[in-house]
Amino acid sequence: MVADHGSLRPWRLVEVRGDARRRLGEAFVAAGGLTGRDAESLAAKPLRASLLIAIVAKEVPSIKVPAWEQEAAASGVAHALSLLLDEAGWGVMWRTGGHVRSVEVHAMHGLAANEKLLGWLYVGGVEERERHDKRAKFDADEVIIELTT
Repeated sequence: MVADHGSLRPWRLVEVRGDARRRLGEAFVAAGGLTGRDAESLAAKPLRASLLIAIVAKEVPSIKVPAWEQEAAASGVAHALSLLLDEAGWGVMWRTGGHVRSVEVHAMHGLAANEKLLGWLYVGGVEERERHDKRAKFDADEVIIELTT
């Protein structure tokens, strides 16, 4: 469940599988204007997982719910889905990059003028020995403050 003020459902998900992953790599290369080994490396990135789920924020006309809040709701969907996939035992990583908002990548996904690509969840298998938290620990006092009078 994610916050969705106004029940607008300002998101959609696009499954990218099989040959569509190759076409996405080609769109990356077209957007980046690369050639040679750099182009080959960039084109191979979508092939790293068997399933990519594109997260799309869809702006719905609303007097009460601004565009930024709608985009935040779509981000919440991506986060919640990544947690659910992880809990189910899948490997999942939210990927973005410089080509997320490129014309070529938007066209490849068939996005409308009122839609923005937020990135992809790369979903695949993961070996049990790889399932550990590599994130650095942090002090909660660095990010939590209390408002006082």
